[in-house]
Amino acid sequence: MTSDILGVGAISPEAQAAVAGVVKGLENAFNAKDPVALGEQFAEHASWTNAKGTRLDGREAIVEFSAPAMKGFLRDAFARYDVLKMLEIAPGVIAVNVAQTPTDSAGNPVQGPRGATLYVIAEQADGWYIAAGQNMAVDPPAAA
Repeated sequence: MTSDILGVGAISPEAQAAVAGVVKGLENAFNAKDPVALGEQFAEHASWTNAKGTRLDGREAIVEFSAPAMKGFLRDAFARYDVLKMLEIAPGVIAVNVAQTPTDSAGNPVQGPRGATLYVIAEQADGWYIAAGQNMAVDPPAAA
């Protein structure tokens, strides 16, 4: 975990890297507009509530919702996902606060709605996955 991420609890470097990898995989899938790769970051029976308040239960529902959204209203949306904090809830279960910053397709920050996301990422027999989460749209910071 980098020094600018607040870690609470005895999170091993391997767990930190795995959790950060899930967040990076989600970012990469979102920016590539790949709903299948996005769904692969979620546990089979995950519960996800998006920024519009729609709850999606299960990886299949997440992929089914994401596919048309990525081709529709999200087709020109890109973002950077920054892990702000990891909190170990129990062994192998980590809550992760993530800030989503809108970017252009090259990754440069742009004006637009931001996201504040909480993921619960859990270790399973075959890796780490998002078990539950919620995304919230937040206003961009005020101009200085």
